[in-house]
Amino acid sequence: MSVSVEGTTRRRRKSVEGSAGVALVFLAPYLVVFTVFVAVPAVYGIWISLHDWDFTLPARPWVGLQNYADLFDPQSVQYEQFWRGMANTGIFTVASVPFLVSLPLGLAILLNMKFPGRTFFRAVFFAPYVLGVAVIGVMWRYLLDGNFGLVNAIFHTNIQWTTSQPWAWIGLVGVTVWWTIGFNAVIYMAGLANIPQEQYEAAAIDGAGRWQQFKYVTMPGLRPVLIFVLVTTVLASANMFGQSYTITQGGPAESTRTAIMVITDLGFSQNRAGQAAAESYILAAILIVISIAQYYATRDRKEAKDRRRFRHTARSRKGELS
Repeated sequence: MSVSVEGTTRRRRKSVEGSAGVALVFLAPYLVVFTVFVAVPAVYGIWISLHDWDFTLPARPWVGLQNYADLFDPQSVQYEQFWRGMANTGIFTVASVPFLVSLPLGLAILLNMKFPGRTFFRAVFFAPYVLGVAVIGVMWRYLLDGNFGLVNAIFHTNIQWTTSQPWAWIGLVGVTVWWTIGFNAVIYMAGLANIPQEQYEAAAIDGAGRWQQFKYVTMPGLRPVLIFVLVTTVLASANMFGQSYTITQGGPAESTRTAIMVITDLGFSQNRAGQAAAESYILAAILIVISIAQYYATRDRKEAKDRRRFRHTARSRKGELS
């Protein structure tokens, strides 16, 4: 009997080891690409941030954490530029995220209904996202031009969309929503497809109207998707560069110059790669903190409560055994 059990155990161990080997073979290309193009550059970027690094000069002296310290020194020139860019980034994020999260949800619900031409309208709303940000930016730069732009011609207005505030921000937010609404809507539609239709039928039998079905069936079913869309949208908005660079060039008076624009100009125009790398890691750290805060703020309270109860029970049993 023991020989049979040992043989079965060996076969299972070999099967698991074989499965792990196959999985490693399939993961290897991704791991190589990730290491070469993400991990190594990230570590190398930290090394650059600790130097006064100029690509045009052979001497790159070690400065330690001075590049980071300058970003928190009000007397430093870079302090004002970086944090002004961060403030502009915050303005765009706060202004755009509510629209980029809510409007695609409403659009997804409409496009999830059955009506003639549904596939056509799905393609129409998603089509702008296929275009690159450079194409979108150049196109809307001319459409929003205050002198001969088509937008002013259609609405018979004389608004300087790219050279005055708050119109510059309104234009950038509007263009971004138009560009990406279809992408987020597709993600929502995938989530809606995973909600069983029986739940809506049961809710209707119980007398629930459209709003009650949305509140008690749709939203709970879309919760994981909603969290994903919220986090990725915040990160994308905080990294906004192309729209501002191509439409407003950071104007008027650098009021739409985001943190990414500041970092790019510092690293590639002024050749101060060390300072630019330090600013990049400060921005990354802030985004990591925001993402973690979003996760804890939006996670399911019941799930968190059950997790705490499980940990408490496990500690109690461990104490009893000891």
